[in-house]
Amino acid sequence: MKMPNGYGSVYKLSGKRRHPWAARKTVGWNDKGQPMYLYVGYYSTRSEALNALARYNDHPFEKGSDQYTLAEIYDKWSAKKYEEVSHSNVVGYKAAWKLAEPIKDMKMDEIKLDHLEDVCEQSGKNAPTLKKFKILLNQLFDYAVRHEYILSSRRDVVSFLDISKYGNPNKYDRTPFSVDEIVALKATDQNEWVMIVLILIYTGVRIGELLDLRAEDIHLADRWFYVKQSKTDAGIREVPIAEKAVPYFEHWISKRFEYLICTPDRQRMTYDNFYVQYWKKLVPNHKPHDTRHTCVTLLTAAGVDPRIIRSIVGHKGVGVTEAVYTHLDMAAKLEAINRI
Repeated sequence: MKMPNGYGSVYKLSGKRRHPWAARKTVGWNDKGQPMYLYVGYYSTRSEALNALARYNDHPFEKGSDQYTLAEIYDKWSAKKYEEVSHSNVVGYKAAWKLAEPIKDMKMDEIKLDHLEDVCEQSGKNAPTLKKFKILLNQLFDYAVRHEYILSSRRDVVSFLDISKYGNPNKYDRTPFSVDEIVALKATDQNEWVMIVLILIYTGVRIGELLDLRAEDIHLADRWFYVKQSKTDAGIREVPIAEKAVPYFEHWISKRFEYLICTPDRQRMTYDNFYVQYWKKLVPNHKPHDTRHTCVTLLTAAGVDPRIIRSIVGHKGVGVTEAVYTHLDMAAKLEAINRI
């Protein structure tokens, strides 16, 4: 059924959500001629969304702006944000959002610093994970302020959150693969999922970077590929392909899919699917990031200059001289990666 002009619209959001049906109204147009929306809310069914839109049209200010919960703000924010960022960033935000479970149904205006500190303390997580949680909270509170759901002074509650006192900020729980483990993997490298583990070890890329890697960005003849989506600026780089990893790339490229890695039914592979269905069954005693740590360890043991290692794996360097190494000749990177 078509809505009257100016009445608003209802549509279903992608992915698995508790409230997938959105009700919204167009409230204006930006300088690029694009519509600006006011989101009435998010609902479990289309019928609920239609009823809410009808109520809003009858009483536009029925719901006070200070009545929105953290979960409702997250739904509003993520509906737009997840269309703009890479898949790996979406995975990161969703993982951080899981920590908010104890406070997700609280009204934004009632969340205090004590509540946030309790979440961090009870999470059992270390500083790297809690840093992502704080970044998410900052974005949610900024969104709520911009849309006048909370007063601007409420944003400070996140800035006062000190995550350094929770867990062990220097603990990363990273264990490189041993030589024996790598030999065992190579003995079964006809398994295409084992190939992925070995690709990660021999390139040093993050799992998110690999799953985001498009076939068009792989230059196999010249033995390198381009990472154009990464969690850091230093992560945007040209990565060499070791000779021993070439057969693994050839296998996956032969599938002729948009991305290098795909599911058996030729869909884009998600981190959750890969980790649960394949990783945990192949190498249950390791985490995906251990492969990156393994690559650095192998390169270091082979006597590769630390600055070249950082250039290959995308670690941020220190000092002006590091800039020289971010644009190394690919031949130098290939020589280094082929030492492992």
